[in-house]
Amino acid sequence: MKDLSSLKKLSHFPVMVNEVLKVCEIEKGGQYIDCTYGAGGYTNAILSYPNTRVIALDRDPFIKQFVSETEKKYKDRFKFFNIKFSEINKVVDKDSKVDFIIFDLGVSLMQILNLKRGFSFNSHSEVDMRMGNNSISASDVLNKFDIKTLNKIFKIFGDEKDSLRIAKNIVLERKKNPIKTVPQLVSIIKKSKKRDFKKKINLSTKTFQALRIFVNNEISELIEGLIKAAELLKAGGKIVVVSFHSTEDKIVKFFFRNYSKNRSRPSRYYPDFNEEENLFEDYKNKVIKPGKYELNLNNPSRSAKLRFVVRNDKTFFYPKKLKKKFSKYLDLEGENV
Repeated sequence: MKDLSSLKKLSHFPVMVNEVLKVCEIEKGGQYIDCTYGAGGYTNAILSYPNTRVIALDRDPFIKQFVSETEKKYKDRFKFFNIKFSEINKVVDKDSKVDFIIFDLGVSLMQILNLKRGFSFNSHSEVDMRMGNNSISASDVLNKFDIKTLNKIFKIFGDEKDSLRIAKNIVLERKKNPIKTVPQLVSIIKKSKKRDFKKKINLSTKTFQALRIFVNNEISELIEGLIKAAELLKAGGKIVVVSFHSTEDKIVKFFFRNYSKNRSRPSRYYPDFNEEENLFEDYKNKVIKPGKYELNLNNPSRSAKLRFVVRNDKTFFYPKKLKKKFSKYLDLEGENV
């Protein structure tokens, strides 16, 4: 494997880049789709090998400078689209198939560090949190949604135990003044929670995570992206996913495991699955995590999990069970209009 230490200079260091390249057997080349271009970490690492081509997408409009640099260097092997996961089917012709599709999930360090965008609770700007191509901002949610919906957002997407108290205090506060800035929201959260000195994470972490996921429809986008990726892959092609929180990982694991040839029955008394109803080869269910060197270099990678699956030669069918399994998240995000 090549020395990719130069990628350390990127404002968003690509997590487990060497592991991703190894899973993809990069030396063989192939057609890739990088679903989260970001600062170009995975894309540039892939294109540094001959016989590779990358179609990259990213919903974030703030990455144009990085895209331009890659276009200049690899203009004949690189294309970029400013779109979301759910639109991945738009980047190739209807009958075209690709070898590898890579998803790097969640918010990037680059987005967090841009304090004007309101992703960080250290910001003093507007509570925005839009990754791009959004219909609403976090400020819209805080000022327009009722207590019941706010409570569900914080509880379901953030696993926030004080979700109802936070929701109530938001509604009380906005009757006095609209909640526009990050310090306003942080103040409400602090007032709503009891300080737990045993916990290392910031009091605002779960609420901010929940708002970000809801505003950007991250669960819906992931599920639609995974489904369309399975349709776009060649037989023998791979979907590779790097996730950072438990809900994302549950979705990926369920999709890979329950639509593979070796999926297990929930009970021995259940009938056997229809052998034709699968999309992937045997799923090994092995999670790959960052090594010690990377953890020392890039501490935010500590929660990362890498999973991958291999597409079989069966005809694609729409995996309805995936949406049914995670319907509570999809139904809630359906209120984001």
